[in-house]
Amino acid sequence: MGSKLARKLSKKQQKTVDELTRRVNMCREFMNDWLLFNQVLSAYPSPGANKAELENQFLKIKSKLAREHNVLKEVLQSDYRIDTNTMNIVSGATNLESIYSQSEVSVKKMQGEWHRCFISINETLGSLEDKKGRAETGEKIFLMTAGGAAAPVGGEGMSKNTKTLLLIVGAVALLAVLYFFTPLGDIYRKAFNGLF
Repeated sequence: MGSKLARKLSKKQQKTVDELTRRVNMCREFMNDWLLFNQVLSAYPSPGANKAELENQFLKIKSKLAREHNVLKEVLQSDYRIDTNTMNIVSGATNLESIYSQSEVSVKKMQGEWHRCFISINETLGSLEDKKGRAETGEKIFLMTAGGAAAPVGGEGMSKNTKTLLLIVGAVALLAVLYFFTPLGDIYRKAFNGLF
């Protein structure tokens, strides 16, 4: 039990770990599909390859990557660090036959761009796995929500005393604004001055 957590996570912390696990899994699936995209691409020029079947697989994996990419980008928010050229590669690769009808230099350039994107996917995945590991130890982790707002999740949050103090300070500030800057405040000030 040496690698197990020393303390039990709160519900909020466990929710963060669960969300990060979901994000890691989404990123890992995208990476696996990115690898499959390259495998199908690389298999096409092989002697004896079933070109029709590979074209069909290529179309399917391109479609899946396009769907996953948009969702992944929306879910990861600020953790999204995948190379901006990723979808250009997918959309520019209309079909395998047209790719291999280009010059060898063009094909090598595309493979180089694929590799750069692969590295950026791995960097994003590594960053998410690091956050997940820290969240599992109870560290407070900030995650961007789909709306783009950073929400502190994973920590214990404010204590009850801190919340009470903030409410009191807010109420006093509101009363001061009402007293000094509204017509109702003028009435109260005049009544108060009339007492003395």
